[in-house]
Amino acid sequence: QVQLVESGGGLVQAGGSLRLSCAASGRTASVYAMGWFRQAPGKEREFVAAINWSGSTTYYADSVKGRFTISRHNAKNTVYLQMNSLKPEDTAIYYCAADRVIDTTTTRPAYWGQGTQVTVSS
Repeated sequence: QVQLVESGGGLVQAGGSLRLSCAASGRTASVYAMGWFRQAPGKEREFVAAINWSGSTTYYADSVKGRFTISRHNAKNTVYLQMNSLKPEDTAIYYCAADRVIDTTTTRPAYWGQGTQVTVSS
């Protein structure tokens, strides 16, 4: 079992930055791939970014490439999502996720966090 707790959401103006954090706990949490998904009001949850267990491979949705960066610190069992050049359309609840493998095709990872709200004002 893996538990995930997100933090770092908030309200920011368009063009601003935020960094989300996700702390993982539980047995062998460091060997899981980690990812971020988001869900805007009235829309389905969508993939944002993912990183493999070692940090050597990352994946991004086309909509965030060049603006978002995912990273992880395994000694702290934490994954980060640095979000720059934020746009109003990035407004959503952001969820941390974990599974053995997460990539751009993943829709239902094994573990989810509770989510953190990100609101970008225009």
